[in-house]
Amino acid sequence: MPGLWLYGAITMGKVAAGVKVMPQNPEVDLDDLQERLEQALPEGAKINGFEREEVAFGLVALLPTVIVPDEAGGTEAVEEAFSAVEDVESVSIENVGRL
Repeated sequence: MPGLWLYGAITMGKVAAGVKVMPQNPEVDLDDLQERLEQALPEGAKINGFEREEVAFGLVALLPTVIVPDEAGGTEAVEEAFSAVEDVESVSIENVGRL
């Protein structure tokens, strides 16, 4: 049986994750929160844009699209990092797709 030889590095792909970040209350400065989320990103992850979604009673969710390496753990590190940011009530992954 012939062997299979691969030359060069084999790299993992990337994953785009739609994240929903709920602030603790409507008075949270969303621009400031957005900056703090960008600073909290784990190594290897990057934000590919933010959207905002009105939820209810003046509460607005931030919806960053985060690009992470396609490896074990995936978006877990991003969820943990965002959850640790001050004024964040909850973090949920809304959708995930390979790039």
